[in-house]
Amino acid sequence: MKPHRGVLILVFGILGLVVCQLFGIAAWLMGNTDLEEMSVGRMDPSGRDLTKAGRICGMVATAILVFQIIILVVVVISMGILRH
Repeated sequence: MKPHRGVLILVFGILGLVVCQLFGIAAWLMGNTDLEEMSVGRMDPSGRDLTKAGRICGMVATAILVFQIIILVVVVISMGILRH
């Protein structure tokens, strides 16, 4: 049975919220993979709660990133329209 990466995923999720949202994407993807491995019995399930928390932080960080990109696109488009 593989050891869990719950602490790493939680750290990535927190870094995604505080430092750089790209860590959030990694936390979300790694969390999904590890939770699936835990469900089928290939990974130590003792880190399930840490993994879930990190994945949720990663989801929030990713949502913030998407929101920032949408705002940026709207601003760029609106500035382009105002110039004409």
